[in-house]
Amino acid sequence: MMFSSFSVFRVGVSFVLMCILTKSTGVTVPELSPQKYFSTLQPGKASLAYFCQDDSPSISVFLEVLNEAVKPLQDYGISVAKVNCVQEEREKYCGKEKDLMKAYLFRGTILLREFPPDTLFDVNAVVAHVLFALLFNEVKYITTLEDLQNIENALKGKANIAFAYVKAIGTSEHRAVMEAAFVYGITYQFVLTTEFALLESIGTEDIEYAHLYFFHCKPVLDFTQDCRRTLMEPSLTTLNIHRFMKTMEAPLLTEVAEDPQQVSTIHLQLGLPLVFIVSQQVTYEADRRTAEWVAWRLLGKAGVLLLLRDSLEVNLPQHTNVIFKRAEEGMQVEYLVLHDVDLIISHVENNAHTEEAQEEEEEDYEMEGPDIDIQDDEVAETVYRDRKRRLPLELTVELTEETFNRTVMASDSIVLFYASWEAVSMAFLQSYVEVAVQLNGTSNMLLCRINCGDWSDICTKQNVTEFPVIKMYKEGENPVSYVGMLGTEDLLKFIQLNRISCPVNITSIQEAEEYLRGELYEELASYSRVSVLGIFSPTMITAIENFTKAGNSLRGYVLTGIYSEEDVLLLSDKYATTVPALLLARHEEGDTVSMPLTSASAQDIVRIITHASLETFPEITVENLPTYLRLQKPLLILFSDGGIDHKYEEVMVTLIKQKHLDSLTPCWLNLKNTPAGRGILQVYFDLLPPLPLLVLVNLHSGGQVFAFPSDQSITEQNLLLWLKKFEAGLERHIRVLSAEEWKPPLPAYDFLSMIDAETSQHASRKDPECMKETDVQENYKEQHEDTSKVTIKHLRNRNWFEVEKSFRHDKEL
Repeated sequence: MMFSSFSVFRVGVSFVLMCILTKSTGVTVPELSPQKYFSTLQPGKASLAYFCQDDSPSISVFLEVLNEAVKPLQDYGISVAKVNCVQEEREKYCGKEKDLMKAYLFRGTILLREFPPDTLFDVNAVVAHVLFALLFNEVKYITTLEDLQNIENALKGKANIAFAYVKAIGTSEHRAVMEAAFVYGITYQFVLTTEFALLESIGTEDIEYAHLYFFHCKPVLDFTQDCRRTLMEPSLTTLNIHRFMKTMEAPLLTEVAEDPQQVSTIHLQLGLPLVFIVSQQVTYEADRRTAEWVAWRLLGKAGVLLLLRDSLEVNLPQHTNVIFKRAEEGMQVEYLVLHDVDLIISHVENNAHTEEAQEEEEEDYEMEGPDIDIQDDEVAETVYRDRKRRLPLELTVELTEETFNRTVMASDSIVLFYASWEAVSMAFLQSYVEVAVQLNGTSNMLLCRINCGDWSDICTKQNVTEFPVIKMYKEGENPVSYVGMLGTEDLLKFIQLNRISCPVNITSIQEAEEYLRGELYEELASYSRVSVLGIFSPTMITAIENFTKAGNSLRGYVLTGIYSEEDVLLLSDKYATTVPALLLARHEEGDTVSMPLTSASAQDIVRIITHASLETFPEITVENLPTYLRLQKPLLILFSDGGIDHKYEEVMVTLIKQKHLDSLTPCWLNLKNTPAGRGILQVYFDLLPPLPLLVLVNLHSGGQVFAFPSDQSITEQNLLLWLKKFEAGLERHIRVLSAEEWKPPLPAYDFLSMIDAETSQHASRKDPECMKETDVQENYKEQHEDTSKVTIKHLRNRNWFEVEKSFRHDKEL
């Protein structure tokens, strides 16, 4: 597989150029006649022959390139020569047409490859092509993702892979990879591609530069498991690849018990820093897991060591948990207190000397001169960074004062009311256009937008005082305001579920069964994880009216239907309930549950359906967290750095079905999808522990935080025993959260009211009598209080993640 006769210094190789010159060009490659050249060939040795019959400037240029390649090729045991063709000893390689000469690569007397001279355009191309041809067993060239997967599967448990992408064959990066393969090809399987689509398929976004990945396949014994991948971040040069491969060979984690100032590893010799994770006997297991996690994230960037404080003769500062040692000689080590793995990673990367590209990007950004006054707002900063991004606004209809009424009256429409000078509006406009892209050609709903900065009268008439606002207009119905999250997925769900009027009137038992199975509106099943069917006898007028009101309120969020025919008892008997009742079909779980309705108001029905629609073991996100907090139950959160492990999910789901977790809200949080989770863990723990991690947070009763023991595996039995200790008050909390309220940093404003107030102030200045300063201050205070109340109510209704920051007040006001 990775072994060939080209090993142990890859045999002696002769790289020979055959050319005829009538004059001396000063080239140092030896000149041989064809007879002399072929007599010197030996089995296993390689040569490149270039026959030409005339002297020309192009040949001289080519020889200069080859002369530059003599020394680097000699370093690999490859000799270089040229052979002069003579008339009486014409070989078939001399050819007849001098302009069509090629370079021929031999091993012994066997022809391996031929190259047109223009492919050997510089010294990098010469070295790269020669090594590529000779290392045909060590370097596999692939063009598809399937090829890569086949190689990866074949080498699991056997060997590691060095996978390289270069933009073209013969470049300096290609040469660097080939030179690395010459040295490390016996140990690792090298894989090469020039297909950028293949690079994109493994998740790399930046295909402008060459890349090298190290696939850790040798430790993988489970063939269903993917090989862990480490990206080499520095540019592809021979020295950088050598440094990178050496770090891949080094131990992932080393334990030491000596003065960090005296410790030296291969990393320091390669110019990389060292990171010491300070541990003690009591927390050794947890510290080692943390150190291994840090080591994986810093692989190729720094060496990671576990320093045993208990066995150390020298004294360390009391609270030090991380020590940083630079590669430069004479530099003192840094004693740090870092309570988050991300902080450790950032410290290493910020002190590295390999971030030139990032620094250049920052310099370019600074040269553009961003408006510093808006950079304190993350939403505004995002809008500024994306300002050059072209949106396909032609997929939406821009409305004006003249076109608004006739447009929304002529067709079912969704209208975005926004202000072009307001950051959240412009950020949401991107999501709105993304919805338009997904619905293009598939929906009868017309997506429109109106800039309230230009047409304020229309926005005022539509009762729009804050931005952005979404309203849906249908013929014969009152406008419906969208109150969900300002994101693509939620808005798309709202529009799709509004394609039908809810609650749907079901007219037969068969139709009811199809509805509950998700077959009646199959195209909408993916947008509503539950289908709710209210069943009533025809005489239950009040109950039917209440359910109809609830269905209207939930329109666009949950699929609801109603069945009130004479044979309704057949349906209620099948699902073991009495009318009136709700039947909730959960499509993912494939089950239907019944819930009786006794004197329930419309608001009660909305609350029941909302709670029943929640997932039993949800992934917590910024968007859905407020919904689960309203349940007023302690959160049992499984933190994961990626997708949840199936065995942990199975444990949680089993306990949920057995009703052991009814008093809690079990959930999980993916730190890759919700990076804010790292900040949460940083509050809970002094040093971020390895994941997965199970935490119980009692937000609504004392704010205590409890952590599942890290030395125990998450099983049904262990989790039940731990929860019993918690319920009995025998479990110690690790943190108590403060009871402070989570409010916006500054109050928001009713912008149109502010404009009206400013207009009235201008008018009052014409009056000879001016307002007293105290009156102005009092008026300002009252306005502040009113707008704060409006904003808080508005936020509770919206559950927005993107909370508007206020505009700064003019100091003179």
